[in-house]
Amino acid sequence: MDKPNISANGEPNFSAAAARIGPFGNLFGFSGVKKRGHGSRSWIKIDKYGNAKVLELDKAKIMRDCSLPSRDLRLLDPLFIYPSAILGREKAIVVNLEQIRCIITSEEVFVMNSLDGSVMQYKTELCNRLQTTKDQADELPFEFKALELTLELTCTSLDAQAKELASEIRPVLDELASSISTLNLERVRRSKGNLLGLTQRVQKVRDEIEHLMDDDGDMAEMYLTEKKERADGSMSHDSDIEKEDTAIPGVKWTKWLSKSAPVLPGTPVSPVAATNGAYKLQRAYSNITRSSRHASITTASSQREDIVQLEMLLEAYFVFIDHTLSKLSSLKEYIDDTEDLINIKLANIQNQLIQFELLLTAATFVATIFAVVAGVFGMNFQASIFNNPFTFHWVLLISSVSCGIIYFCFIIYFRRKKVFPV
Repeated sequence: MDKPNISANGEPNFSAAAARIGPFGNLFGFSGVKKRGHGSRSWIKIDKYGNAKVLELDKAKIMRDCSLPSRDLRLLDPLFIYPSAILGREKAIVVNLEQIRCIITSEEVFVMNSLDGSVMQYKTELCNRLQTTKDQADELPFEFKALELTLELTCTSLDAQAKELASEIRPVLDELASSISTLNLERVRRSKGNLLGLTQRVQKVRDEIEHLMDDDGDMAEMYLTEKKERADGSMSHDSDIEKEDTAIPGVKWTKWLSKSAPVLPGTPVSPVAATNGAYKLQRAYSNITRSSRHASITTASSQREDIVQLEMLLEAYFVFIDHTLSKLSSLKEYIDDTEDLINIKLANIQNQLIQFELLLTAATFVATIFAVVAGVFGMNFQASIFNNPFTFHWVLLISSVSCGIIYFCFIIYFRRKKVFPV
């Protein structure tokens, strides 16, 4: 174990040893252990004017600037695999859709830097759209533009994968229906596994959009620009009120007591004036309460109207992704129908094999009868029946007729049992 350094005042200094040992050095016996979760990652920052640049940001800075908890940033970590999610927070929208993982604020977008084609396409397309429309009046806020492009690229990519998978599976299924072989069965098995995985991904994106559309509160949280403007307006209003209150010393809150001259400190107040002031204060408080209650009711009733813009945006891509899911469901039904057809063909082949086996069993029984007759006449013992030269012919004739009758009885019995086709 390293010895601690001695400082100038004679006290041991553990900082150098602790720096060499690390946070887990005493336990594992090695140094240089780095704390996980605090390292910097590469992000692509895109502002509302379409300017993009690559930054190295640590987790703590992003959490502080965007007011996000650690569990939300965990969704964006490329080391973990999480299902698709769209989360509305106080100052940001956290988006995890397929390969696009980003944080959308009211003025900028932070995209997890990656060499994936979807990320590069998102960056290029968003910059082009923002630079094209920066001088034009657009009712759509910045955060909805970034969110719309995320949904568009995700839904388009999933739909393209569904079309490609359908173009691969249908010829294989047609070939399997005409020729059942081990190679075709293996190809269908792999294609069915790919179809199941793609269906689960499309279903998760669809469920996430549907869940977001069903919750008005979550959609209201995503109006980041509007919330920022309200916050800035309330701050400016509070500052104006503070300026008015501090303009005349000693007049603060006295306007609620009387409309006459302000009451200076130390001036005696008559009981009538105090009663009138209390009555006016109570009436003003009741007016404020009624107005606040009316404002809350008005806000609740108009909240539905305020989120129509986002709801229409989500509904368009919900219809798109639902159509993709319907195509995948139709493809799965086509696979199930092909499997049913294959099972019917296999059952028919099995029935033919059983039929051939029964015919072979009946022929073997007939041949056994002739073998018994030949064995009997080939025995070495004396009998009077052997002296008649026509005995063998009669026995052979009787055996043949008996075998024929037995064989046709077999056929009639199994036809009644519907083993053989009529």
